[in-house]
Amino acid sequence: MSATAFKLMFLALMGSGIPVAIAMAGAALIYIMSTGIAPDFVVIHRMFSGLDSFPLLAVPFFILAGNLMNSAGITNRIYNFALGLVGWMRGGLGHVNVVGSVIFAGMSGTAVADAAGLGTIEIRAMKEHGYDVEFAVGITAASATLGPIIPPSLPFVIYGMMASVSIGQLFLAGILPGVVMAALMMLTVSFFAWRNQWGGDIPFEWRRILGVFTELAVLILMPTLVFFAIDWGAPPRTTVIVALALLLVMDRVFRFSAVLPLLTPILLIGGMTSGLFTATEGAIAACVWALFLGLVWYRTLNWKMFVKASQETVETTATVLFIVSAASVFGWVLAASRTTEMIAQWVLDFTSNPMMFLLLVNILMLFVGCFLEPTAAITILTPILLPIVLKLGIDPVHFGLVMVLNLMIGLLHPPMGLVLFVLARVANLSLERTTMAILPWLAPLLLSLGLVTYFPAISLWLPQLLK
Repeated sequence: MSATAFKLMFLALMGSGIPVAIAMAGAALIYIMSTGIAPDFVVIHRMFSGLDSFPLLAVPFFILAGNLMNSAGITNRIYNFALGLVGWMRGGLGHVNVVGSVIFAGMSGTAVADAAGLGTIEIRAMKEHGYDVEFAVGITAASATLGPIIPPSLPFVIYGMMASVSIGQLFLAGILPGVVMAALMMLTVSFFAWRNQWGGDIPFEWRRILGVFTELAVLILMPTLVFFAIDWGAPPRTTVIVALALLLVMDRVFRFSAVLPLLTPILLIGGMTSGLFTATEGAIAACVWALFLGLVWYRTLNWKMFVKASQETVETTATVLFIVSAASVFGWVLAASRTTEMIAQWVLDFTSNPMMFLLLVNILMLFVGCFLEPTAAITILTPILLPIVLKLGIDPVHFGLVMVLNLMIGLLHPPMGLVLFVLARVANLSLERTTMAILPWLAPLLLSLGLVTYFPAISLWLPQLLK
């Protein structure tokens, strides 16, 4: 069997409706058996070795952290905090939707968790305040794409492992693009509010605003003081523990709305950039923090909820890791059959201009994202495209962000968009109406994609600054 026949076999299996993981592993097994390039047991060996990776342990723990945050009712606190911050603005709940997703993105790491968890609360509230259900669904879908862009991010973990790129650098690269995306979405909300003459959804009250900004000030000042204390020679672990204890006392005294949940992404990014823990250890820390908030501090999580969240985590993790293991043997066969070399040479013969290559890649990944789940798309495309990326001098961290953003947009499209199906169920809309509701929100998303693609400094400034 030739390399061309191998590719055709994989496409035939995919087209027949077989799950992508089975299609990858099956095509690899048939190729190995027909060519005899290696013993059959190599398939099992490569699948197992593809999972024998310490960074991959971050996958189940980040999924569990998001599920625990949802189960513990943290999403309600996030929503109330965002409501107090921007709910008084024109088109208030639209802005709340975006800000809430920015905050929840720092905990869940997936777009589907954002849409299913926070999206349920947001759509119900917007319908009660008289917003069109299509507008509520559209902004919820668009803002859900922030989940994997703002760290932590499950797709970044998968890409980092496949491309041998620092996961911490990828997390830092997502912060500024996430802010840019949120700003463009809020501008779009403001346009709809101006066109439809919408007002705010809660009255402007100085007391509420002062409370919200006080919480923001605490969140900014406390990590800053910890950073300078460590920089001046204070023991890192002791300093962090003392700061957390002080925050807990302040939370009990002043009854903050969301300071402790909002601390999650700060703990993760701060811990990784300061060298206190790796991305995997950070995922474990996020789970411990979520358990502490749910079981001990807020007492909104019971053991029945914990068991349910754990079961959901096992199901999701099994799906993700099965795809990763199948992609390992698939990538090995691609390399053994020199398919990646041939594709790289064909692309380089067509164009050696990095800007043109990125344009073609955007078109390809937007198309692929409509049919493949992001984890599957990343595991298939990374070994094929990464050699070309390196030859053209494109930063693999920047390319990872471009890839993930493309695939997040694909989650909003039929026929396979998971966010599309989740929101159609949450809002009780047909898929056709849900698709039409999302269309106007492709404008800020595609503009964000263009900015991130052709202005690499947006994604690389923070990683280079803190390297």
